[in-house]
Amino acid sequence: MNIIEYFDSGNKAHWKAKIAEGDWSAATYLAKIIDDKTAFTDYFSEGGKVFLLTEGEELISFVTLSKTDCFDDESLFPWIGFVYTFPQYRGHRYSEKLMNYAEEEARKAGYKKVYIGTDHENLYERFGYTYMESRPEKSGDMSKIYYKEI
Repeated sequence: MNIIEYFDSGNKAHWKAKIAEGDWSAATYLAKIIDDKTAFTDYFSEGGKVFLLTEGEELISFVTLSKTDCFDDESLFPWIGFVYTFPQYRGHRYSEKLMNYAEEEARKAGYKKVYIGTDHENLYERFGYTYMESRPEKSGDMSKIYYKEI
């Protein structure tokens, strides 16, 4: 298995199509904006990254690492988001492997914490995240914010 960064990959069209195959509306949204620099930057800010866990030409899991995410609060960053593992690969902790990679990239960039916004209960705690608070996203939907010291 390999971890690659989408924007550094040599085959963006292939990986974009693979992301779009996800059975989650956020995967469809990410595939829609990933090559639209303005839309991508509007959501993630400049320098957002999309990490892909791959096996040959197959996409197993993906996550984003960015300055902004679904909340209007520029005091909290960086964010890990769009955490997704395809159904046939679940149960092997692949998303944890990819999250650890993104956390290490954030640490190397000088950050001491990372954040995740989610509506999941009791998921990210097992990856070392601590609940911070609930608040409305940009869309108005309520979500929980978790953080992890890195």
